[in-house]
Amino acid sequence: MKNVLSIQSHVVFGHAGNSAAVFPMRRLGVNVWPLNTVQFSNHTQYGHWTGGAIDAEQMVDLVDGIGAIGMLPRCDAVLSGYLGAPEQAQAVIDVVRAVKATNPHARYFCDPVMGTVNGDGNGCKVEPGIQEFLVKHMPEVADALMPNHSELQRLVGREIETAEEAVDACRELLERGPKLVLVKHLFDRNSPADTFNMLVVSEQEAWLGQRPLYHFARQPVGVGDITSAIFVARLMNGDALRPAFEHTLAAVNAVVKTTYDAGRYELEIVAAQDQIARPREWFDAWAIEMD
Repeated sequence: MKNVLSIQSHVVFGHAGNSAAVFPMRRLGVNVWPLNTVQFSNHTQYGHWTGGAIDAEQMVDLVDGIGAIGMLPRCDAVLSGYLGAPEQAQAVIDVVRAVKATNPHARYFCDPVMGTVNGDGNGCKVEPGIQEFLVKHMPEVADALMPNHSELQRLVGREIETAEEAVDACRELLERGPKLVLVKHLFDRNSPADTFNMLVVSEQEAWLGQRPLYHFARQPVGVGDITSAIFVARLMNGDALRPAFEHTLAAVNAVVKTTYDAGRYELEIVAAQDQIARPREWFDAWAIEMD
């Protein structure tokens, strides 16, 4: 069984960060070591929350504690997501280096959460300085990057309107160090308006996938977190790139569809758990030719 150190936020109520990612990974047979960067009452898109971030030094200290009992060499991967302060981003790099020093085969998967603001002023809030650190440093450190469309644009410093432009942007990032880039939500002006696009690019492959787009009155939070989690779990379980990508697309669709059909705002992860492991609907990805 593979072990993943998951460094993300935690919410007491609802599903975001580790509160969205840990259960799907465990349901897929991956052992998860949650390290919570923040503890909030609920996710920030409610517009009100309580709680705060842990000290960056404590993050490193907690991982040092795992090392002190001789367990750090068993860590097969690090997954990072929402960070509560710029200092935590450096702490993640320190943790990754500590893990790889004890297990050179360990992989680092970076979900570069940079925050968004909706038209009503709400959205995923991150502290100033985090985006700049992620853009400048994480591509050189990560084995895999998992941005959404907006984050991909910020990573390469330009707007992206088509799948082909997104592939070019991903390949540009690959030149900085990562082995693959998963674009968890891709806006493509050439795709039908009722589809949700995802893209994964490695040095040798580029796959585009589509699932239905569900028109929620209020979009649920945590979809990107479960997307990263399922993708990491499938790769750690030994899937090749395309089947890992297709399973992720299908499993996330099952969670989102279950949530939509139930008329919920918070993701129905537990209700959809069997389909996280064995999705009933499958969506074949197709190759984008690499120059």
